[in-house]
Amino acid sequence: MLAALLKLRTELSGAALGLDIPGATDGREAQRALLTQLDDYVLPRLVQLDAPLLTVVGGSTGAGKSTLVNSLVGRRVTESGVLRPTTRSAVLVHNPADTNWFQPDRILPDLARASTQSHDTRSLTLVAAHTVPKGLALLDAPDVDSIETENRRLATELLAAADLWLFVTSAARYADQVPWDYLREAADRSAAVAIVLDRTPDSSMGEVRGHLARMLTARGLKDSPLFTVLETEVDDDGLLPPSSVAPILNWLHDLAADPEVRSAIVTQTLDGAVRKIVFGAFDVADAVADQGAVLGALVEDVDRAYTGAEAAFAKAASDGTLMHGELAARWRDFAGSGDLLRGADDRIGRIRDRIVDSVRGRRARVAEVQESLAHNVELLLLEQAEAGAHGAYQAWEQNAAGAALLEGPGRELDRATRTLRSRAERIAADWIEACTEIVRAEGGERRMTARFLALGTAGSAVTLGICVVNELAPREDEAATGAATARELFIDVFGETSARRLLDLAKEDLLRRAGTVLRDERQRFYDVLARTAAPPAAADSIRAAARAAEDARHTDLIPEDWD
Repeated sequence: MLAALLKLRTELSGAALGLDIPGATDGREAQRALLTQLDDYVLPRLVQLDAPLLTVVGGSTGAGKSTLVNSLVGRRVTESGVLRPTTRSAVLVHNPADTNWFQPDRILPDLARASTQSHDTRSLTLVAAHTVPKGLALLDAPDVDSIETENRRLATELLAAADLWLFVTSAARYADQVPWDYLREAADRSAAVAIVLDRTPDSSMGEVRGHLARMLTARGLKDSPLFTVLETEVDDDGLLPPSSVAPILNWLHDLAADPEVRSAIVTQTLDGAVRKIVFGAFDVADAVADQGAVLGALVEDVDRAYTGAEAAFAKAASDGTLMHGELAARWRDFAGSGDLLRGADDRIGRIRDRIVDSVRGRRARVAEVQESLAHNVELLLLEQAEAGAHGAYQAWEQNAAGAALLEGPGRELDRATRTLRSRAERIAADWIEACTEIVRAEGGERRMTARFLALGTAGSAVTLGICVVNELAPREDEAATGAATARELFIDVFGETSARRLLDLAKEDLLRRAGTVLRDERQRFYDVLARTAAPPAAADSIRAAARAAEDARHTDLIPEDWD
């Protein structure tokens, strides 16, 4: 049971429900309530089944809860408010021998421990009293119908952590809706409940008690003990006469003295809580699935935009788009292609003669071509990264959930990352260097040939780069820019088969580098989604964990003689 519920808790806590879609608020509230129930009660109780029976005293405003607790203990241990609402910390009264059971790591771990009562609703005041029997503790909770949100929230949290509810109401408030909402919740999860009808005049006690008993029966709580406390004066310490609370006190002492009865109450409440958690987990799983469907659509939007950007880069990187302006001029200067219509042999011979004329000039011209080629690749990568970001951003703007994300962590997603320019510059330079390595690896057996010597490793590499970016360029464009010379020259040096293979290698390397950059840019959108919503598979994981917890409940909690 413990292992199954820990697994369920992991799945529930890991399922983000941050997309603003219909039902998301209810799903988040259900998720929070389940995690709170697990952390505050179910898991601590499973770890320490022998812990004292935690009896939470809750109920309506002005019902006399604090007075009742003080009277049961026999001294003032919790302050009742004169003015309503009274915001104050909860008070847990226990036998001194049970002190260790209520340390922060054991129950209600989110509440800080204190020795004196304060107005901090996130603290729990611990009071040791010998008049409280060993094996039982009383916890005075705020009003369930308080107009203060923090009071109501704390009351709900404390009641969810109880083994036993001692629910206090009065003749004036017993039919109010809010207390009955809590009692219906108790009935739904089979929590052990006892009712105290407090502050009721003797003249109307019979009528009110009978009506309240019928209401309890109609709402599935007919087996809950019903105690009555007549309207009476309190003493100077604010305590009720001992005879007024004697039936309640005797009942609590009997519970504390009987380990089997205590165990039965714990098992009943724990079983009901686990059952309710299992059912609630399926509701959360449905909410996760709803979010997953929207998340999938948002992912498709991003993928469509960036896949288009990758395709556009691949096309522009090989159709001659990059062969313009300064790059074309520098290439023509390097290749010496004054008359591009002559035969290839004549051109190659002339190019070789011109290149050999001046080693220093050749190196300068190669560097210029490399610089221009890298610059154009860099600009193309920047352009497509911006296009991918813009396309994904626009698609999200058309989706209500996506638009909400763009107002928060996604507000800068409409542009490429700020560091992309320097990264694109490195990518382009690295690709030029990769072309050099490809040529160097292939040219080992050709380095002593006249053609390779004339062109050189750097010249061969930049010629390879020019071939890549013009692989699919129209013939007329190649003629205008001199790109045809690059292909013919490269084939002349390496041979047609090797030239084709080297061109493929260089092109694949360029697309791989660009694809890595664009995928990293795309990841920004994925990261926003990962922080916001669980993937669709999370719903199945929650359901599987819930089924395992239900199986464990039947194995570990339900005795064989239960129906």
